[in-house]
Amino acid sequence: MANWSFHGWLERHAFALLIAILMVVSIGGLVEIVPLFWMKSAIEKVEGMRPYTPLELMGRDIYIREGCYVCHSQMIRSLRSEVDRYGHYSLAAESMYDHPFQWGSKRTGPDLARVGGKYSDEWHRLHLADPRSVVPESVMPGYPFLAETPLDYRHIADRLKTERRVGVPYSDDMIRHAKDDLLAQLNPDGDTEGLIARYGEKVKVRDFDGNPRMVSELDALIAYL
Repeated sequence: MANWSFHGWLERHAFALLIAILMVVSIGGLVEIVPLFWMKSAIEKVEGMRPYTPLELMGRDIYIREGCYVCHSQMIRSLRSEVDRYGHYSLAAESMYDHPFQWGSKRTGPDLARVGGKYSDEWHRLHLADPRSVVPESVMPGYPFLAETPLDYRHIADRLKTERRVGVPYSDDMIRHAKDDLLAQLNPDGDTEGLIARYGEKVKVRDFDGNPRMVSELDALIAYL
């Protein structure tokens, strides 16, 4: 009864109630915030995570430019229905080098977080040129011009420098060889030793758009996906 009496007294005195609320919120805030000062990162490390290659980074810029994030998310929630359809739920570390992140807020189309390894380059080429040729019920517009538009990578080194300023760990060596690495990723018959040394053995190296005569925006977008 004593506790209920105090509770009743507290509700009748607005100033005392305000002080009590502030005390509870302050204690809760300190418990949540103070430990972060002793943590180097709140993101758990995931093996294999690396910055985007120059080609992938340019593909990401095209993805943003064309507004793909408006209809597609890149965040698989831990719901069983999503995991069964899209694969393992998304981890914070997967977006640690995204500025801005591409989680999205709406799904007119499916989530794209795991789409890269699900379909072949040929499927992506057909789908981006004419979505209904592979998905008859699709409402997505076509992007046939990507295959015909040369990729402008003249300032790719500066692009990596910009990413480094916001925390992406691009080294001086990565920046210095940005153009070489971009072209090397498109030529499986060329010298890819430097590219693999800088970005790891899991980097996909091939002619993504199927046209070895030019470096197109389609190359970059498929490499990113």
